[in-house]
Order: sequence, then C-alpha cells, then structure tokens
Amino acid sequence: MPVLVEQDPSLVDQLLVGMPPGSQAVGTSERGLAWLDQHADEYVVAFGPSVDFAVALATAEDLRIKRPTVSVVLVRDQYDTDLLTRAMHAGVRDVVVAADQKSLTGAIERAHQLHQALRGPGGARQLGRIVTVFSPKGGVGKTTSSVNLALALTDGGARKVCLVDLDLAFGDVAITMQLFPTHSIEQAVGAEDSIDLGMIEGLLTRAQDSLVVLAAPAHPDVRERITPLLISRILRTLRDGFDYIVVDTSPSFDDATLTALDETDECVIIATLDVPTLKNVKVALETMDMLNIARGHRHLLLNRADDEVGISVEKVESILSMPVSAQVATAVDIAAATNAGTPIITHKPGHAASIAYAQLAASVTGEPVSTPQSRTTDQADHTRSRGLFRRGRN
Repeated sequence: MPVLVEQDPSLVDQLLVGMPPGSQAVGTSERGLAWLDQHADEYVVAFGPSVDFAVALATAEDLRIKRPTVSVVLVRDQYDTDLLTRAMHAGVRDVVVAADQKSLTGAIERAHQLHQALRGPGGARQLGRIVTVFSPKGGVGKTTSSVNLALALTDGGARKVCLVDLDLAFGDVAITMQLFPTHSIEQAVGAEDSIDLGMIEGLLTRAQDSLVVLAAPAHPDVRERITPLLISRILRTLRDGFDYIVVDTSPSFDDATLTALDETDECVIIATLDVPTLKNVKVALETMDMLNIARGHRHLLLNRADDEVGISVEKVESILSMPVSAQVATAVDIAAATNAGTPIITHKPGHAASIAYAQLAASVTGEPVSTPQSRTTDQADHTRSRGLFRRGRN
C-alpha cells in the first residue's frame, strides 16, 4: 500500500483521508526508503508539506533510477511554476495541494495505473525475502523460534514460506516439527551449476499448506561437502518461489552462516537474559557491523525473558544498542508443544508466546501484527470494502 512521509500528526490524519485504506505513514524519508526496501510491490510514496523540498527532490531522483515503478507524489501547501518545473525534472510524478484531497486521490490512482503498465500484463517478478535467524550462543531457542516465526510469516496461508535448516551438523528443524524428510540439502551437493526451482522443490518436505522445509543432512560429516556457492544459489533460487525464506543457522560464524547472512534481507538475532549470551550477542553485532550485514534490518528477539533474573529489557537494549522487537517468556507450554511436534503458534494461537512470534513477524515484514483474530477482522473489512481507492481512513 502507499506510504506517506510526514511527521506532523495533524497533516498525517488529513492526508490519509485522500489515500487508499491501509496506507502507511512514516516520519522521515529514511524510514520511507526502509519501507520501500521491505515492500518490493510498492507503487507510490507521497511526501507531505513538512518534508524539506530538497530532500524530497533528492529521493525522487534516486527512485527514478533505482525504482522506476515507484511514483513520487509531492504534497505542498502551495506551489508555483518554478517548484513544479524542478519537481518534474527530478522525476516527481505529481504535485498536489495539501488541502485538495481529491487531487491526492487522483494522483495515487494514476501512480497505480502507471505501476501496472510498467509491470506489464504478467506482472513483474517479485522476489522473496530471506530472513536469517542467528545467535552466537547455542541453547537459546533458535530453532524453536525459527519454526514459529516461519509459521507466523505464512499469515494463515496468505504467504508461501520455506524454512531452510542450515545448521548442517546438528540441524533440528525436521525433528522439532516431527517431519521425516526423504530428501535434504545433501541431495543438492555437486549441483551448483544446474540448480533451478523445480530441482529444489523435489528436495522439500511439506509441513503445512503454505510452509515447506529444506532439511539439514542426516549426518554431520556431509556438511564438509556443502559449499558456500551451493548455499548461495539455493537461497537465490528459492526467492523465485516463495514470499519468505527463513534460514535457521548454527551458533557460529561458519561458512554456511556467513553465506546466509550475505544473502539475507532481514536478520533476527536471538538473545536470552544472561550475561554470557548478551556478551556474545554484542560481539556478534559488532562483527556484523564490520561485515556490513543487514544494517537497519535487524530484529532482536529476547527469549526466556523473565523478570526474576535481574536484567531488564531496558538494560538489554542499552547493552546491545538496539531495540527489542519481541520477547518470549519462559513457558512450559512452549516446550510441551515442541515435544508434541505442534509448535506453540499452531497449538495455541492465543498464547502469549504465539502473539510475540506474530509481533516478530510483523517487525520483519513491516506490516501490522497479524493474529487469528486480526486476520478475521481484516477479511471482514476487505469484504466491506468497495474497491482499492474507497475513501476513508484505516
């Protein structure tokens, strides 16, 4: 859906009335660009009156080259011929007056029509996003979190998700989900130059209608034969067939993990409330900074987040210099669900842990939190909607 860049709350409320339901508002152009990075199918960004004119023009010029299917609409309190000329030269598609909601609605409709025309009758190929789940410390619940995150990302079947187990020596994704794969990544060894989606699909194990798993090898010695090139080509190929590819990694910066991190779009880092883990996570984050991995696209999951241990969430955020995206408290229900082969988000969708995993998925996708209750509401709202450009506020 369209994104509005505007920091004045009163202007946000005013302008969203002229935009399609579900349009998102962010406060800065940097956050607007981050939104576009996470939404490959976006078609328009509107810059409100408070956004500096030079910043809006610079962004429009950048998008004109890098994202030609994304239109820029400039909203001003008023404009003259000089402003209009400079805007058009920078690649701005439309300039409208803030008080004229009908003009803003028309500009967004034209942007949508142009987007469809540029994509062509078949639509442009949309590549899936790779989400790597990592922790430098073992035993923090990484695999359990990967499984539940992958299930949350399916959004009740609305998205296709592939969960890849890249803990090549001791991967537990299959056993956690009580799957018995007949094939694994091992069968792709030596096929670096002939990988395609059809071949990989033959190695996948179906977990649910919208979730499949590429299992780790059954024996640890196989990992020596799985090259970084093979991993890279598998992940890139999976982008063509899935909306999200969730990668569970080993608790170290080995070749497989580094390759996944090089390919990743979003990185989920898992920490627990103990000093050794927080120390290791901090070192890992500093290493990722040096390697320029997933800057601005990291999400911190605080697992086993219990108040009694004496380390607060605020303290964790201070130590790691990043906000906590979601936190999961210790619960017997999580272990029981895992042992039963039915992850908590499937077994008990209303459980606090399930809601936390849904919140983490929302952080990754940049979309509102989707729970079973909210999906039901969204479907009802969609049924009541009278078209894409129905007037009203979300």
